[in-house]
Amino acid sequence: MRLLLLARHGQSLFNVAGVVNGDPSLDRGLSDAGRAAAEGLARQLAGIGIDLCVTSRFPRAQETARLALGPRAAAVAHVVDEDLDDVRVGDLEGKSLDDYRAWKHGHSRAERFPGGESLDETAARYAAAFARLAERPEDTILCICHEIPVRYAVNAAAGSEDPDRPFHDVANATPYLFDEAALGRAAARLRQ
Repeated sequence: MRLLLLARHGQSLFNVAGVVNGDPSLDRGLSDAGRAAAEGLARQLAGIGIDLCVTSRFPRAQETARLALGPRAAAVAHVVDEDLDDVRVGDLEGKSLDDYRAWKHGHSRAERFPGGESLDETAARYAAAFARLAERPEDTILCICHEIPVRYAVNAAAGSEDPDRPFHDVANATPYLFDEAALGRAAARLRQ
């Protein structure tokens, strides 16, 4: 891999409602603003050859990728990697973002969400996906996933001890660029 274009999906209907969704089968897709942002991403990517598109299993990520690739979507190979899925929040599925944040702030990264996974387990999952991406033979990869893996990748590549900081607010449908070395650093840091 020479270049990874890593982006969060466009705004989803759950984003608008302020609801947590960690189960791809319950995803309701993009909002109108999310589709418009994905089309804006297509304009940003128009001058870049994309050899492979990788997404999570979530329809909001796959719809964003399809719109971002535009007319060339059918010609670009597509891989779905479930290790790029959003955090598996278990019993918090469908709850408000405030409920999610309250639970998160009252527990350590090592503690599992009730019926779900821990943030440390999530980071390890993302590390495995990033390591696989760094080893891919394609030159330029577009990866559409979720806010947390993008945040973790940016912070880990920069050497932060905290995958949530200092960079925190990930814009929808905005590409973050990684070369092989930066993505390898991110994967290694997230494994720690």
